[in-house]
Amino acid sequence: MQWKQIKPSLYLLGFLNLCFVSYQTQAESTGATNLYHRGLAATCANCHGTDGKGVLDGGIPLINNLSTEQILSQLKAFKSGAREGTIMPQLAKGYSDEQLEIIAKQLGNK
Repeated sequence: MQWKQIKPSLYLLGFLNLCFVSYQTQAESTGATNLYHRGLAATCANCHGTDGKGVLDGGIPLINNLSTEQILSQLKAFKSGAREGTIMPQLAKGYSDEQLEIIAKQLGNK
């Protein structure tokens, strides 16, 4: 084979390789983002149970029936001091507003 015949094939192979690497990187990034979001929401599980479904006889409010907006509103109220609580004000202050939004989206009953 001559170089002129091989050259277009090499370009195509290089392009396909670039597409694959780009797709793989995007998939890994999306997976890492999802893991980060789930990890933030998982911090609530110690008190509110997995996915906010509560802990049997735990005495902690169930949050799995709240909408994303309701959860975010409560978290912001705890963070600003507009709502009192035992541990929630301290916990909420430890998160950025963006992180509170992520938690609300993960746990909220859309």
